[in-house]
Amino acid sequence: MSTLKNKIDFLALISVKNANPNGDPLSGNMPRVTYDGLGEISDVCIKRKIRNRWLDMGEDIFVQSDDKRKDEFKSLRDRLSAQKDMGKAQKEGKKDEFSRMACEKWLDVRSFGQVFAFSKGKKKDEELDAGGISVGVRGPVSIHPAFSVDAVTPVSIQITKSVNSETDAKNPDKKSSDTMGMKHRIDFGLYVLKGSVNVQLAEKTGFSEEDAEKLKKALLTLFVNDASSARPDGSMQVHTLYWWKHNCAIGQYSAAKVHGSIEIRRKDGVEEASSFGDYEIVQNELPGLEVEIIDGI
Repeated sequence: MSTLKNKIDFLALISVKNANPNGDPLSGNMPRVTYDGLGEISDVCIKRKIRNRWLDMGEDIFVQSDDKRKDEFKSLRDRLSAQKDMGKAQKEGKKDEFSRMACEKWLDVRSFGQVFAFSKGKKKDEELDAGGISVGVRGPVSIHPAFSVDAVTPVSIQITKSVNSETDAKNPDKKSSDTMGMKHRIDFGLYVLKGSVNVQLAEKTGFSEEDAEKLKKALLTLFVNDASSARPDGSMQVHTLYWWKHNCAIGQYSAAKVHGSIEIRRKDGVEEASSFGDYEIVQNELPGLEVEIIDGI
């Protein structure tokens, strides 16, 4: 694989219609909203979706969720312990070698980084005792939380089940308390996802040009195989991906200036946007820096 030599910045426009893009467990799973009323999708949520897309592509991924797991390991510790060569490096205290092998093995580790720190185990066999070493890997791919262009208004509805989960011994006809529930959504929001790839860190983890293409593909297909009750299929869509590849390692412009070259505003006469078409997207040219503009699927 060829080493990444040029800094990359990217920006994606994501529309959400009648869905809960990222529930907040501290607010009863209501859609995340800032104090200014802007909708938010956390960077952790976005990285989870990218990892899921890479799993669908057949890539080796360290941080897998239970509902998307592609191997027999039920914890990160178990997945790490199965790597005998890493176990040898751990026992010999070779952190650099441990990091190199972890980055070579797992795409998400060499992309996002990973902290390998586990509590001391009580295993009696020769498997890796992951508690014996603590290693931090800094990844080259940085993902911002995605925020909506305009304020969003969460909508809540009460839902009921047609059957009881349990019956009351004294009153069999009485419905149990778990028959009632709440469901939350936003009617519409246009979110902006921003990120960058750092060449210096890519050199350390081995993140390559080929890995960058895999990241691009994952971003374009971010919501494929991601449907749920809160996010019905088709309710979330990547409309456009802007991909800047600089001509040097440090970048011709700062990431803030590159991301800021995309201006998004409501079209004249639109007081409240209800679709992607209600916005005007202006791409301001940065001299010497070309942008690849790709439509989402």
